[in-house]
Amino acid sequence: MSFNRSIKIAPSILSADFANFGQEIQAVEAQGADWVHVDVMDGHFVPNITFGPATCKAIRPHIKGVMDVHLMISPVDQYIDAFAESGADFITAHLEAGPHIHRTLQAIRATGAKAGLALNPGTPAEAAKGLIDDLDLICVMTVNPGFGGQKFIHSQLEKIRTLRAMIGDRPVHIEIDGGVDPTTAPLVAEAGADVLVAGSAVFKGGSVSNSNPYGENIRAIRAAAEAALR
Repeated sequence: MSFNRSIKIAPSILSADFANFGQEIQAVEAQGADWVHVDVMDGHFVPNITFGPATCKAIRPHIKGVMDVHLMISPVDQYIDAFAESGADFITAHLEAGPHIHRTLQAIRATGAKAGLALNPGTPAEAAKGLIDDLDLICVMTVNPGFGGQKFIHSQLEKIRTLRAMIGDRPVHIEIDGGVDPTTAPLVAEAGADVLVAGSAVFKGGSVSNSNPYGENIRAIRAAAEAALR
């Protein structure tokens, strides 16, 4: 998986049809999705429950590209191996989810998966400063984690810029999760993000039997983001 900073669209299956994940994933990839984003929530770290490693393992054969697993759970460490074995390419843990985040990142990399670090809106960029060399991805939450369909928090744009400066030429992706649509995509791209997670903004208006809207939505987000980089 070679590193590049081109804009990548990562639809969140949190907004897909839960009864039809395999076909939904095939549909969004056929319509231009670069990565598939899987939001894992435990009802403890965040006020919602979604899926675990068994679901990830079940959908992995349907994903041709990158499977990007975002763990909104606490504790994290004892579940890392299960998510790695489910086929995750990236495993992202929250800085706020435990006292030993450096050890968590080491544990993720030890499985062969790429290590991601997520920051909640209230966590400053500086909290990640000593961890950049242990990361493959940093995820900036532009909503409070736990539910899809929330409004984008504009104060996070300065955090993205700060992280981009901290990363420099290291091969670390900046991912944005929350409220991404054609209006906010250019803002985060200009600030330095390259992976844009979008749920409702991708899946709205479409279905497995009518997936063309997925492609239209993906292309609109990508075009808006890329226009900001010209």
